[in-house]
Amino acid sequence: MGNPLLDICAIVDKDFLDKYTLKPNDQILAEDKHKELFEEIVKKFKVEYHAGGATQNSIKIAQWMIQQPHKVGTFFGCIGKDKFGEILKEKAKEAHIDAHYYEQDEEPTGTCAACITADNRSLVANLAAANCYKKEKHLDLEENWQLVEKAKVYYIAGFFLTVSLESILKVAKHASENNKLFCLNLSAPFICQFFKDNLMQVMPYVDVLFGNETEATAFAKEQEFETEDTKEIAKKAQALPKVNSKRHRIVVLTQGKDETVIASSDKVKTFPVLKIDPKDIVDTNGAGDAFVGGFLSELVQEKPLDQCVKAAHYAANVIIRRAGCTFPEKPDFK
Repeated sequence: MGNPLLDICAIVDKDFLDKYTLKPNDQILAEDKHKELFEEIVKKFKVEYHAGGATQNSIKIAQWMIQQPHKVGTFFGCIGKDKFGEILKEKAKEAHIDAHYYEQDEEPTGTCAACITADNRSLVANLAAANCYKKEKHLDLEENWQLVEKAKVYYIAGFFLTVSLESILKVAKHASENNKLFCLNLSAPFICQFFKDNLMQVMPYVDVLFGNETEATAFAKEQEFETEDTKEIAKKAQALPKVNSKRHRIVVLTQGKDETVIASSDKVKTFPVLKIDPKDIVDTNGAGDAFVGGFLSELVQEKPLDQCVKAAHYAANVIIRRAGCTFPEKPDFK
C-alpha cells in the first residue's frame, strides 16, 4: 500500500531545468511554481511513462524476480479518474501487479517528472490524488480487506505515513495478530524527522525495517540513540519494543556502495554489495526500491536471510545500470 505515481521521464535541456529552478540531480515535492512543468515536459520532449511510486516500484521488482505466477503482489493506493490514471492502470497490468486503486475525481493522478540531463535526473513529485487515500472508502471494503487477509507479507514505504496512518495501523495490527510479516521502509530523512510520531506508532508492529544510511542517521538522531554508527543504529532499532514476540525484528540498512548491515535477534551481520564499475551506473534512484523488491521476492518464499539479501543486491545492481526503475525481460538470478 502506498503512493502510486506515474513517472514521466524525458531527456530535457538546461534551459528547462533553469526555468523551473531545478538542480540537475535532486528529489523534491512540487510547489506552485512547478504546476506547468508537468504539461510542458509532455508537450516539449519525448516522454516515457512508467508506473512509479516507491512501494509500487518494489512490488513490480518482486514480481519481476519471481516471474511466475503473475500477480503475486496486490497494491492499494489512490489515483484520479483521468488519462494518467488510465496509463497507470495499464502499466501496472503490464508489470503483472494486481493493483486495486481507490479512484476519486477531486484530485488528479499523482505524477513524478524525471528530468534527465546527461547522467543526472531531477525528480519532481506531485502527490495529488496519492494523498487522498481513505481507509473507510477503500481498505475497509469487504472485497479489498479480503485481499489483505489473503496476503502473507505486507510492505509499505514510509512515504505513506504522510497519507493514511490509520490504514497502515489496520494492516500492521492484522499482520501482528496473525503472525504474518509486516515490512516498513524509513523512506526519507524527512519521514524520520517530521512524521516520527506516526512512524513510532507503527514501529511496534514492524517485523522487517528497511532504510539507507542517511535515513538511519536521521532516525537515530530523532530517537536519541547517540550514535551515527550504522551497525549500532541497526542494533538499537532492532531492540525497540515489539508487539508480536513470536518474531524477532530484522533491521536492514543499506549504505550505497558500502556493505549492507543487518541486525537480527542476537547479532549484526554485514553483506558486501555486488561490485560495479562507476561508469556502468546510469541512475541510482531506483536502487533502494529495487533492493526491497529483490528482498521481498525471496522473503515471501520463506528463503533464508542471506538469500534475501543476495536477491536484493542483485536487483539493485540491475536497476542502477538503467534509467528509471526499469529492468530487462528476465532476471538472471540463482
